[in-house]
Amino acid sequence: MRGNLFAVAVDLVVLTVRQGVFSTLLVRRGIPPFEGELALPGGFVLPHEDLLDAATRELSEETGLSLRGHHLEQLASYAAPDRDPRGRVLSVGHLALVPDLPEPQAGSDAAGSAWHPIAELPALAFDHTRILADGVERARAKLEYTTLAATFCPQTFTVSQLREVYEAVWGTTLDPRNFQRKVTSTPGFLLPTARTTSSGRGRPAQLFRRGNATSLHPPMLRD
Repeated sequence: MRGNLFAVAVDLVVLTVRQGVFSTLLVRRGIPPFEGELALPGGFVLPHEDLLDAATRELSEETGLSLRGHHLEQLASYAAPDRDPRGRVLSVGHLALVPDLPEPQAGSDAAGSAWHPIAELPALAFDHTRILADGVERARAKLEYTTLAATFCPQTFTVSQLREVYEAVWGTTLDPRNFQRKVTSTPGFLLPTARTTSSGRGRPAQLFRRGNATSLHPPMLRD
């Protein structure tokens, strides 16, 4: 792509909580521009594709991971004239919130791909530092007024595991009793299963799965 050609691309902010650490999926670019630097997964939209198809294809090609069954939404559009040295490129950012997925496998034009802690990131290629920051803030805000925190959890989970998601994403500590009262009293947020789990200390913990509720009333605000 050169000259005055106007292209459309997609970039993906894929967020998860791994071993209690708020993390994102990055690739190491294997081709110019910014060869060898870290970047968000993404690429150009093909003529026959819609945006979501392009986003899922690029993620699969560059990391080997699938977003099937996981939360994916459009984030924002980025079209600064100088954002890509190859020419004028409008990128539509996408936000994915996922449970702890397997380790990625690099492919396509990515020389590597891996999960990285949000708190320990260097500057990224292109304007991806800004796109990532927008995605992180969107995720943090959504946890205040929606039930999307459960998308970071496995299919069944304890209230403590859910609380650890909020604490990791928000970077704060929550009162366990107040948190349990809030999430278990919100209709449709958590559905109890017939199973319990135990770490070997204390009483077994009830296992829940995500219900059909999508919003929190009143919201659970960050400090």
